Amino acid sequence: MRAHQIMTRNVLTVTPDTPIVDAATLMLNNHVSGLPVVDGAGKLIGIVTEGDFLRRAEVGTQRRRPKWLQFFIGTGRAGADFVRERGRKVGEVMTPDPFTVGEETPLDEIVDAMEKHHIKRVPVVERGRLAGIVTRVNLMQAVVNLAHEIPDPTASDDHIRDRIMRTAQETAWCPIGFQVTVRNGAVHLHGVIVDERARQAAIVAAENTAGVKEVHDHICWVDGYSGYYVESEEDRKAAS
Repeated sequence: MRAHQIMTRNVLTVTPDTPIVDAATLMLNNHVSGLPVVDGAGKLIGIVTEGDFLRRAEVGTQRRRPKWLQFFIGTGRAGADFVRERGRKVGEVMTPDPFTVGEETPLDEIVDAMEKHHIKRVPVVERGRLAGIVTRVNLMQAVVNLAHEIPDPTASDDHIRDRIMRTAQETAWCPIGFQVTVRNGAVHLHGVIVDERARQAAIVAAENTAGVKEVHDHICWVDGYSGYYVESEEDRKAAS
């Protein structure tokens, strides 16, 4: 999927001259945590977020550095902090030149950028103008929407088995001697693991396969040093 398929269009925006009180009110009333900042031509020049309101003199949360530290950070940094903590316009507190993507940017690249830059939203820009914005909420909505996709009409037992096997065999966690049996959409997983996290990965691989109705875990855990093994919880309960 790409940015244009999930982004929010008709985005609420502010200008550099918008009073920060108005920007904060707009964010609160519309339940958003950030607003793109555009100039008179609609060009994106910055972004203001809830994080820009954390250090504010109005609520007494401005930075208080000892004088010896102020000497080392210099007058420029101190002046910039003063503006951000007491500025009255969006342009004085916003983050300028934010990271952006295009409408055709793949979602995996957007998520990589969110993690790398520690951001919750990415403006989408086309031809220099703001086209939309991708937020974590948009990504969550995409997950929900895809979870309700139309079932695969080719999801026969054999197709299900082949898809699960292929998915697992392409990974580093694939259980030793991994085998899958399927009957009427009920999946049974067999194999040997040395790390319990591989069990959950195998179960998730099965659950994510179209046509699967239920998953049964018969995977054994084996200690790599002693050879001691433990059956799956499902098999232990069945034997008791």
